[in-house]
Amino acid sequence: MSDESVKTSLIITTYNRKDALELVLISVLHQSVFPFEVIVADDGSKDDTTELIKFYQSNFPVPLHHCWHEDSGFRLSHIRNKAIALAKGDYIIMVDGDVVLHRQFIRDHKLHLAPNQFIQGSRVLLSQEISQSAMAQKRISFSPLSLGIINRLNTVSCSFLSPLVSKFFSRKQTHKAVRGCNMSYWKSDLIKVNGFSEEFVGWGREDSEFAVRMLNNGIKRYNLKFGAVVYHLWHKENKTSDLLEKNDKALAIAIDAKRRVCEVGLTQYL
Repeated sequence: MSDESVKTSLIITTYNRKDALELVLISVLHQSVFPFEVIVADDGSKDDTTELIKFYQSNFPVPLHHCWHEDSGFRLSHIRNKAIALAKGDYIIMVDGDVVLHRQFIRDHKLHLAPNQFIQGSRVLLSQEISQSAMAQKRISFSPLSLGIINRLNTVSCSFLSPLVSKFFSRKQTHKAVRGCNMSYWKSDLIKVNGFSEEFVGWGREDSEFAVRMLNNGIKRYNLKFGAVVYHLWHKENKTSDLLEKNDKALAIAIDAKRRVCEVGLTQYL
């Protein structure tokens, strides 16, 4: 289903990675279809990120907003909720601040939106060398033949194959392998589940717990393949957190309780 009248808000999450964020913003400028607005959800970056956003705001083709809160550790769920509350769009597309968008990224998400559905997009992993080169040269164009691509099949963008392959990969409805770096959902559905749980502080499991609640509300997961491609710039793995054990337990509780709504989330900002 595609509805050109649907207003889309693109939310880009970031934290102290100005060079990567600039590449993401440049890739937004080259979209075949623009979102209604762009919101940078900033988890407490320093002033250089603010200066970068101000620079691009002056000539950006759509409203570019900066949603910032003070740096008090990893509070991704909090800043996501604040940005969602700020969004004026009916439909939210959310990406990380270190993924470069394929030219058809926004178009593809809009082509596949549907009622009672959220979209999990896929990503192309870039090597350290090609990532550093891309940021230095402000390069946003990649192809299946580009050097430094780790999972090459994910570079394919094909509007004919995408619905067929996506339907196959969407048969199993699960919270596993959910990645918030490339997702989209109706704002009304986010309100229904109360957005992202602010119980989660520190890296890990906030996306999985969110998906559990979406699925428990009958909102199906659509795994979009061969479309809405993002290229993930290399960074050191950040899979350690003093709070990860606590987050694992919170996820397990949500699954066992068949949770549909989180206690502390989006609605406090609306």
